[in-house]
Amino acid sequence: MGSRLTVTVMALLAGLAVAPVHVLAQSADGTNASASKVLASGGTGFNVAAVRSLLNRGDSAVASGNLDQAKTDYDNARTAAKQLLAFYRDLSGAFRGLDARIPREMDSKGREALSLLAQANLRLAALFRRQNQPEVAVPVLVEVVRLMTPASTEGQKAYQSLVELGFVDTPFAGAKSPN
Repeated sequence: MGSRLTVTVMALLAGLAVAPVHVLAQSADGTNASASKVLASGGTGFNVAAVRSLLNRGDSAVASGNLDQAKTDYDNARTAAKQLLAFYRDLSGAFRGLDARIPREMDSKGREALSLLAQANLRLAALFRRQNQPEVAVPVLVEVVRLMTPASTEGQKAYQSLVELGFVDTPFAGAKSPN
């Protein structure tokens, strides 16, 4: 719990450090209320858009051949997605039975964070495979199957990778061809 809090504080501080200073200011009459939502800003806040931004940066790093930077970006995307998922679940549970709108919103955001976590895991596993580290890819792929179920597209891709690696032998008969 303490390490989650520490990582969260560090992520928040990092987001605040890169946020433009004018975003932190709010006018006295409240007319600039949306600008004060620092954590909701595009790729610099603590939200699903920031996780997408990290994934895109990792993709760019892979395309340019900078695999170490790509690993860092994908790891950061995983960490942020896991934290978001946990916080959205906590908030959803806290408001359940009090205001149905809030759990619905948090559940929706949680599903999005979960999908981004799966995408980060798949990209990280592909990076490990590219670096001839299949043993490191296996736990990441298993996590995708566990989180997303084998029936999902992400779960099917992860399980198919496990088959290709030789970690499992039996192909999933219910699988459709993943894209």
